[in-house]
Amino acid sequence: MIDISESVMQLLLALIVVGPLVGAVAALLPAPPGLRGTGPDQAVLRHAVTVTGAVLAAAIVLALGFDRDHPSRIQATTDISWIPALDVRIHLGIDGISLPLLVLTALLTFLCALYAYFKQRDRRRHAPTPDDATPADGPATAADSATTDAPTPADGPSSKAFVALLLLLESGMLATFAVLDLLLFFLAFEMVLIPMYFLIARWGGSEGVTGGRQAAAWKFILYTLLGSVVMLLGLLLIGLEAGTFDMVALATDNGRGLTTSVQVIAVLAIGLGLAVKTPMWPLHSWLPDAHTAAPTIGSVLLAGVLLKMGTYGFVRIVLPIAPDGMRTFAPYLAALAVSGIIYGSLACLALAKEGAGGDLKRLIAYSSVGHMGFVLLGIATMTPTGVNGALFANIAHGLITGLLFFVVGGVKDRYGTADLDTLAGATGAALYGRAPRLGGLLAFAAVASLGLPGLAGFWGEMLAMFGAFRPAAGLSRPAFLTFMVIAAFGTLLTAAYLLIVVRRVCMGAQAREAPHLPDVRNYEFAAWTPLAALTVLAGLWPAALLGLTDPAVQKLLAGGKS
Repeated sequence: MIDISESVMQLLLALIVVGPLVGAVAALLPAPPGLRGTGPDQAVLRHAVTVTGAVLAAAIVLALGFDRDHPSRIQATTDISWIPALDVRIHLGIDGISLPLLVLTALLTFLCALYAYFKQRDRRRHAPTPDDATPADGPATAADSATTDAPTPADGPSSKAFVALLLLLESGMLATFAVLDLLLFFLAFEMVLIPMYFLIARWGGSEGVTGGRQAAAWKFILYTLLGSVVMLLGLLLIGLEAGTFDMVALATDNGRGLTTSVQVIAVLAIGLGLAVKTPMWPLHSWLPDAHTAAPTIGSVLLAGVLLKMGTYGFVRIVLPIAPDGMRTFAPYLAALAVSGIIYGSLACLALAKEGAGGDLKRLIAYSSVGHMGFVLLGIATMTPTGVNGALFANIAHGLITGLLFFVVGGVKDRYGTADLDTLAGATGAALYGRAPRLGGLLAFAAVASLGLPGLAGFWGEMLAMFGAFRPAAGLSRPAFLTFMVIAAFGTLLTAAYLLIVVRRVCMGAQAREAPHLPDVRNYEFAAWTPLAALTVLAGLWPAALLGLTDPAVQKLLAGGKS
């Protein structure tokens, strides 16, 4: 920890939230001539790397200055009156619960910007010369960029839009984890929908998606918007009944100012909105299409951050503000969580088997339904052990699934498809032989995702099941023991489908006539290595994260009393 004054911490947090928004506006302006590099598209992508890099640096300094001796205390606080009539305030702050998610968001967004910039430079370097082009060649169309994950060199205006949307998305994601007012939380929660919609609809691919990327984008936004409308009603109910929208004051009150019936209605409304974003079975059906259609960068941020916004809302809002209502729905939430674990695993097994025509991106999307089921199970236990497990699993899933989507994007770039049957073919994709580093990274991400001890995926799932072993007072222990057994069975199914994927994609005989397959490129190595390293670090040193979250969770569950 380094000694940083509270005023500097406030400034850093404000910069982290507002900086990407300012960067998004700047991305739409003409680039100065000296900064254009090889073209306007390169200049604006370099701008994205610069802005997201500055935000990541600020987040790291904020984390270094965070008082780890008091992680349950809200730090770097800014509290300014915004709408006095409703007591709505611009209230920002972080504690041990929000800080890891803030840093994860800044890291993933920077790695995505870095990946997009260097990938386009690599594509430009290997692009045909004008002499090689046919008369029919022209500016890249939306279809041409369906699998490129960044605008093509001929697509200057779209490069600006791409970067502006990416930075707008980052601002909304970061704000969600930094705001401490219910209405501001809702605005930040909704702010991410439009950028992600356009990233899917404009730069996504349509392979394996019924109706194409436009349909997937519409499905994503309709599901999440409908859930958000219901959630807004629940947030307004709490704020108007309690007389304040301040999340800190409401958490400290711990539901004492709200009747049980108000809490039950509020949890039902807010929980539905959060469950759609999580996504909880059976409200998950938008996710596979969105992931399959999204560009690699969109999939990384969707899985790595956007899904965490729903579970974060359960921990930050529902648990401390309406505990009686949460206790009413906790068994149902746990039942749906373990149903999602089994359903997601069975769907992945069906996609992984030979002849099913399963898409690797779609398979990872279904695996997210299962993994987020463990997060919801931990939250439903309403115990410090379970909630800490849920928060750890959130971070682990962001690291591991972000790495998986990056690696699968690399596989798709090389083979032109993510279809498992096409990849395996008659002899297997044989990544171990043809591109050993790429195959090794895919296998590493897979075994991390299945919860191998010593890697990040293990601790969150284990703690969630420990929490189910002894749930909070007032919850049925036999029911939660049953949920724990079902979740444990789900871990076996998870191991089964991921090992099948590794066998089919990484193993097999290498055909003699197979074309050259480039191994991991330098820019891919730079973007993927931090996620692999942090996955190992979190697995070997879980106390680094649990030491932040546990005191904050204890205080949250105790109604703001340390």
